[in-house]
Amino acid sequence: MCANDGIWEGMLFMGLLNHKIRIAGAVAASIASCGVHGQMAQNLISHPKALALGNAVTADPPGIMAIHYNPAGLTKLDGRQLEVNLTSAYLDIDADFYAPEGYNIFGIDGLEIDPRTGRQRDPVANTHSHTNTLALYVPGVGIQRLPPGPGLAPSAGISINPPGSKLTFGNAFYLPFVAGFVRDSDDPGRYQPKAAALQRATYLSPTIGYKINDEWAVGAGIHLSHMAIAADQFMRAPNLLLGVAEVLQDAFNCSSGDEPLAPWIALCGGNVGPWDDIGALSLDVQESISPTYALGVLWEPTDWFTWGASYTSEADMNLKGKFSIEYTDDWSGFWQSVNSSILGAIGSAILSLPSGAPREAGNVSMDLTYPQHFQTGISVDVHPKLTLNADVGWTDYSQWDAFNLEFDRTLEFLNAARILSPENATPTTLKLPLGFEDVWNWGFGAEFHATSRLDLRAGVEIRDSVIPDDQRQVMAPFGDAKLYSVGMGYRWDKKTEIDMNLSYLHSVEYIPANTSCNLNCDNISNIIYNPYAALNVKTSLRVVMAGLSFRTKF
Repeated sequence: MCANDGIWEGMLFMGLLNHKIRIAGAVAASIASCGVHGQMAQNLISHPKALALGNAVTADPPGIMAIHYNPAGLTKLDGRQLEVNLTSAYLDIDADFYAPEGYNIFGIDGLEIDPRTGRQRDPVANTHSHTNTLALYVPGVGIQRLPPGPGLAPSAGISINPPGSKLTFGNAFYLPFVAGFVRDSDDPGRYQPKAAALQRATYLSPTIGYKINDEWAVGAGIHLSHMAIAADQFMRAPNLLLGVAEVLQDAFNCSSGDEPLAPWIALCGGNVGPWDDIGALSLDVQESISPTYALGVLWEPTDWFTWGASYTSEADMNLKGKFSIEYTDDWSGFWQSVNSSILGAIGSAILSLPSGAPREAGNVSMDLTYPQHFQTGISVDVHPKLTLNADVGWTDYSQWDAFNLEFDRTLEFLNAARILSPENATPTTLKLPLGFEDVWNWGFGAEFHATSRLDLRAGVEIRDSVIPDDQRQVMAPFGDAKLYSVGMGYRWDKKTEIDMNLSYLHSVEYIPANTSCNLNCDNISNIIYNPYAALNVKTSLRVVMAGLSFRTKF
């Protein structure tokens, strides 16, 4: 009877390994989704004027960054112009993990004292996670932790409009999409994740605006970008199956150091349980050349009304890089012990159970489509002193229904995964369901022309989440959010303009236990990674941004 229990346990652990190691894809999917995701992390640091007006600038494009918002807006610039932008961002990410009444895994109370450690069995329960440390991705280096305090992000561009020409040429470097943070190694949020970066940097964007007549202008550009996703994360598995493991190890009296059923079955090679660490994952993938194209149009039938529309294409990418999984000594020792026994060796040969390797590493690639985006809006001078802007935009995040990872070798965790989930895993590939949704967002801005040289601005943007309720998570704390901004524009002299903004975004989500199977489900069949199983989770994201733009003729 005990021998049969041992084989059953081995089969359960095979399933659990599949359940947990899918973290590799869950990290990539969620950074973003790291990220970001009230419209993910788009348009948070592109231009001070745009932010000050709630990103409602499709009909009123800001300087040379019209390249990003509406390339037809380049026709508003004359002569040769240079623009430099600098955005400072301060980030606060918080999460609280609450144990509900009766909190347990397989009957083991997560709040009781663990005799092995002398501490609460679940060290995360009833704790608080916090970070305000930003991170950037540096090609060739990876995630880079920034110094404490606000981070700085630059962008710059030039435009050229020959005298008398209807054509205006522009080119700019900027970050259309960026999110990254680092947590302390002992922070309870380290399981989703410890460090993450999701970043798209457009390094070349040759764009042309053409003024057809006094009413119509059009524009088009090619944007070449670098895209990167990276994460470092600890792993744990608070699941029914590991609850079974801990109960069996207690029944076998593993703390005595004996193996009562050896050599038939051995379960005492390492302490494993629902709240013990399994290991640490590192994932780093990137695409060096990711092209998109942008189109735009402006219509000004009168001197007080302007309509604009812009479209940015999607980009199909195959991000490539490296991964590694460093397992804990207890996790590796457990499997080495199981495989050293007679029944364990037989089960391993039949079911491709893990061998207990301390580390797995190699090359990985991930299919990813950067979503297409459409935006349209109006700008109306309702009074000589007041201009009102309104925009609506759509982003095709349904493209992120699933992510596909392909590894360069057969991996232990994929052999296990394909048995429970053959539609999502093979020995070398893994499909991660996400179910992200298309969203529309609204932006509204007001500009008060205080003097001939000074404009005062205010705006709000309503940013709906692309993540369904049953897929919410700590690593992507962007829920529904509103972006509030104020700013100003000042004409320094005939050649020089300065724009500034101060913006604030806040998103709060409450995720009850067993409602999001990317976070806190505890059913045995949950395939996606759930490091906070059966816990209530509350997340909070606060972002404060200040920007300065300097544009001059040369």
